[in-house]
Amino acid sequence: MKQVSSLIASKIVSLKLFVSAGMLMLFFVPVSLSAQTDSTQKEEPATEEDSSLIAPSIQFSGVQKNDNTIDLKAGLTAKVKGQSVNLYKMKVTFFQVVNEEEKELGFIITDRRGKALFNVKGDSLKTDAEGKLHFKAVFAGNKAMDPAEEVADFKRAKLVITPVKEDSLLTVKIKLVDLGTGTETPVPEAAVGIFVKRLYNPLKLGEGTTDENGAATVEIPNNLPGDVKGNLTLIGRLDENETYGNLEATIVQPWGIPVSDKIQAMPRALWSEHPPIWMLVTFIVLMGVVWGHYLVIVFRLFQLRKEKSVTDSSTFKPIIK
Repeated sequence: MKQVSSLIASKIVSLKLFVSAGMLMLFFVPVSLSAQTDSTQKEEPATEEDSSLIAPSIQFSGVQKNDNTIDLKAGLTAKVKGQSVNLYKMKVTFFQVVNEEEKELGFIITDRRGKALFNVKGDSLKTDAEGKLHFKAVFAGNKAMDPAEEVADFKRAKLVITPVKEDSLLTVKIKLVDLGTGTETPVPEAAVGIFVKRLYNPLKLGEGTTDENGAATVEIPNNLPGDVKGNLTLIGRLDENETYGNLEATIVQPWGIPVSDKIQAMPRALWSEHPPIWMLVTFIVLMGVVWGHYLVIVFRLFQLRKEKSVTDSSTFKPIIK
């Protein structure tokens, strides 16, 4: 009994020491005081930064095509929290400016990429005294965004693309003519390129500089894959010219290698979606070995835990006096 009473007394002393140490530590712990807000104080008005609207921007350009039409392209973007965001389902209105008078051509709703494409016939457009066309793209804004507008002007011109086949040599002749004066005038020393239409973006085949007759010649490879009938869609371009802006001409020629559009099952190969059988078997065996080791380790851990609990229970001997 003396041993039991001494053990109880020692535990009581230890508990008192622990409580005393805890009370002493409370004096060194910093306490944060919270005060009740004054309900009578008036709220400060929103700062100018909080009340400002989103400022969008428009990337505007025009592409003159060889069918006497013009594609007006507008991209509507804005910076939100430091990131550039494409503005979706926004109305962009296009105007032609003639002698400071604006004539509305129409409007387009932007797609998921913030793009708006409007095609207008060249016959219905009027040029100024220099033979230039002036356009404007306008976004009227809304409750969350400021209005925005952008202008584009360029001189009337046209690209004429002519295919030439001599034996096994395939070439394309591109001619750039100025239409601003009402007559076709060749434009020399202009860089024009030839592209072939592909699924996503056109593939550039070559580039040339126009001579004094406004013509340039580019050779076309004879091993390009085409459609089912072997047709290639060749595109001639003049990009971002200071005077004429962007021009484009398109022609279709059977100069490609026919490619079937039928969906067929791919053979088993390393580069296909169906790997060889030996690779599948090897992968399954290796993964089975790796995960088998994990399962054995987990099983052994449970066994060790069970043996330890049995050993602890067998060595426990209660003191009865």
